[in-house]
Amino acid sequence: MTEHWAVDSAGLRLEGKVAVITGAGSGIGRAIAICFAAGGAHVHILENSAEHANQTAEEIRRAGGNASVAACDVGDTDSVHRAFAEVFRAKRVDILVNNAGVAHVGNVENTNPEDFDRVFRINVKGMYHSIRECVPHMKQHGGGVILNMASIAATAGIPDRFAYSISKGAVVAMTFSVARDYLHDNIRCNCISPARVHTPFVDGFIAKNYPGREDEMFKQLSAAQPIGRMAEPHEVAQLALYLCSDAASFITGVDYPIDGGFCNLRG
Repeated sequence: MTEHWAVDSAGLRLEGKVAVITGAGSGIGRAIAICFAAGGAHVHILENSAEHANQTAEEIRRAGGNASVAACDVGDTDSVHRAFAEVFRAKRVDILVNNAGVAHVGNVENTNPEDFDRVFRINVKGMYHSIRECVPHMKQHGGGVILNMASIAATAGIPDRFAYSISKGAVVAMTFSVARDYLHDNIRCNCISPARVHTPFVDGFIAKNYPGREDEMFKQLSAAQPIGRMAEPHEVAQLALYLCSDAASFITGVDYPIDGGFCNLRG
């Protein structure tokens, strides 16, 4: 018996799906929001910067997509509850992308308790808040997809990223735990671990810490990836689209690196 296989390109579409994306006002989150809207999803942007959120939403609408905005500080329990209550009143949520996060530069000696708490409040507790809001809703409506933004810093030793690395390690563990606990509720949960991505944050970091040496440092940071460059936000967004689509229906409990060979091809 001969079996005939065909690629189901429709599986990579998000037609009729509703996606909540945190921190979608800039960088990777913005790219994911635009990508998902282009794939047919209605995108809800949860963002603490109304200006940036509205810019992303307006760009989506100009392109013919559907987007709405809700003010949200992911590190604040009440703020997250209010934002999701607003979203749930409007539509069923099929997809949650936990993208909002902050970076921090420092080792254990020069990371003060206030900075450590801030990183965990946003990067870890922020994801916990959103997942805790969405899981009961998804269970009630037959399932859903949760995608968390981790980092290669979770599993690779990155200099001067003490608090950030620990927070992203917690994100990976959280992903595995949620995937296991809700396996039989038709809720898939995965995470993406990028290497360095060329976002406005990177440009700002270089300008702040290496004034007058911007070009030199950009090349040095780009060369840290064996592929010879940083990732672009839209490349991370394409992986997010796949993992949140029906094409990835057999994938859950996985940490996906997108690192230009950083983890396995160095040295």
